[in-house]
Amino acid sequence: MMNYVQKLGRSLMLPVAVLPAAAILMGIGYWIDPSGWGSGSVIAAFLIKAGASIIDNIPILFAVGVALGMSKDKDGSAALSGLVAFLVTTTLLSTGTVALLQGVDASAVDPAFGKIENAFVGIISGIIASIMYNRFSHVKLPDALAFFSGKRLVPIMSAASMLVASAVLFYVWPVVYSGLVSFGTSISDLGAAGAGLYGFFNRLLIPTGLHHALNSVFWFDVAGINDIGNFWAGTGEKGVTGMYQAGFFPVMMFGLPAAALAMYHTAKTKRKKQAASLLLAAGFASFFTGVTEPIEFSFMFLAPALYVVHAALTGVSLFIASLFEWTAGFGFSAGFVDFVLSSRLPLANMPYMLILQGVVFALIYYFLFRFLITKFNFKTPGREDEDMDAVNNDKDDKVSADKDEVATMAKEIYDGLGGDANVVSVDNCVTRLRLEVKDMDAVDQNKIKATGVPGINVVGANNIQVIVGTQVQFVADEIQKIRKN
Repeated sequence: MMNYVQKLGRSLMLPVAVLPAAAILMGIGYWIDPSGWGSGSVIAAFLIKAGASIIDNIPILFAVGVALGMSKDKDGSAALSGLVAFLVTTTLLSTGTVALLQGVDASAVDPAFGKIENAFVGIISGIIASIMYNRFSHVKLPDALAFFSGKRLVPIMSAASMLVASAVLFYVWPVVYSGLVSFGTSISDLGAAGAGLYGFFNRLLIPTGLHHALNSVFWFDVAGINDIGNFWAGTGEKGVTGMYQAGFFPVMMFGLPAAALAMYHTAKTKRKKQAASLLLAAGFASFFTGVTEPIEFSFMFLAPALYVVHAALTGVSLFIASLFEWTAGFGFSAGFVDFVLSSRLPLANMPYMLILQGVVFALIYYFLFRFLITKFNFKTPGREDEDMDAVNNDKDDKVSADKDEVATMAKEIYDGLGGDANVVSVDNCVTRLRLEVKDMDAVDQNKIKATGVPGINVVGANNIQVIVGTQVQFVADEIQKIRKN
């Protein structure tokens, strides 16, 4: 089950990665015309509406992305089937259609059906379409129907399946919707404390990938909160809309880079140079783009207690930002780029106070991490045991002698996994290799760590993740080349 959820989380990364494009377009548009929202500038209107075309269609992107990512061949017909599945359901369960089915006026229809075009239904549509692809993409029909065999059959079966799913959702969706709204309302009614609790659990769920489920409730229009969409569209309450985003900026732009500095300063003398190469890049990625996994996975499993502290500090950051109503937003993650783009949006409220808060959090992260690492001798990067030092030093010589470091890293990681005899499948998300192996005992974790990767996460008897960083796609491509040879 956990492996399936992990795969779902990975599939969501493709559509989520589109959001920065919307952030750039809308951010520049609002920067040009912050008060008129496009009414005072044709260029601003063009950019804002172009960005809105992405934000407003997140559910469709989820349906397509999940169908593609969950299909066994990552084939385009699976993506098409995801779109078909979504259109069938959202049309059948639209307010107008439900009014016809129930024989009532549209105003009497349950308001849940007015929110049927949401991320939840998009994900369900993508999952069902991927199942149909995996089951029917190679089915051969009788000669009279041969034209509809194989991949052409998948959209048809997806549409048929969604007829059944729609019938179920006709009764289930109003109940699910009410439950999600109640959950979101219970957190939102807590005000700043609710934002703090959300931030805490958001970080705690990172290792499992289940943070995407939590994010969808607050960031997207699953429970009516839609914090990201409303913030960028300027439809909300100033000082309130954005409360589930703002507190991440002090942590991602300042706190985690400061934690990286603390880990560098506490590294063993002979390991500082190697630790610096990892932590400098990870710290910059966190500050500039808001991609935090290279830092977080560098100590998440080496020092889990330290990671809980990080989660708690994230919760405190969201609580403080919400308490003082300092708001800023992001299209992708809480990095410098999104901060600059969102600071001129209509609903941004005293965003530069988040920088002051970030400076304070940088000091807290640095001194607290440094104290805890030395006090409890946490094995953060650069503090591993001596036997690991020797392995890494040997690896340094090999890498420096090779002109293509990515290819070398890929080869060593693949060998450490057990090679062709042990590796079943290879995939990747934004920063991690996600692999399935036959025998976990055949995996040489020390050899993999010797390549300089931030960390390794064993998520089941046959599933392992290797945290590489933002260059993970190139490493995955090199491994795929090795597997084909």
